[in-house]
Amino acid sequence: MKLFNTSPKMKSLYLLLGFFSGPSLSLANTVKISVSISKTEIVAATLILEAGGEKDFRAMSAVAEVIYNRSISRKLSPAQICLQRKQFSCWNGKDVQSGIDKAKKHKKWSNALQIAQNLGSTNYTKNAQFYHTIQINPSWNKKMLATVTIQNHKFYK
Repeated sequence: MKLFNTSPKMKSLYLLLGFFSGPSLSLANTVKISVSISKTEIVAATLILEAGGEKDFRAMSAVAEVIYNRSISRKLSPAQICLQRKQFSCWNGKDVQSGIDKAKKHKKWSNALQIAQNLGSTNYTKNAQFYHTIQINPSWNKKMLATVTIQNHKFYK
């Protein structure tokens, strides 16, 4: 996929706009972009970038469960959930295509794709919609019910 005459931040914006507006997008009659990123790739890349380094086989599925549970609760697609502002640190200020390209090189990419294609098929987190790494203790978790810790991530509902 090629995006012409665009900075990395503008590529992310154009990709996001293309995601919400269809397969191609025309901006001010000067830039035409074809978007070829699948929604499944966005979810799979999120799984890799958030939990691909974990040894526990449940780690990426647990992140997928959070994406799935939020998508139901918020009535958004899983890909929209992944790209919501400040929801998944792997996308904060990052270019979507670069993130996907990085994730595709990961040894667990095929596993992440399989998990992304089968959202809702596991429940290791007991219906969690939130998580953080065990290295931090954010203020938002104070009134939430902790459901499980899977390696380096603690899950809540």
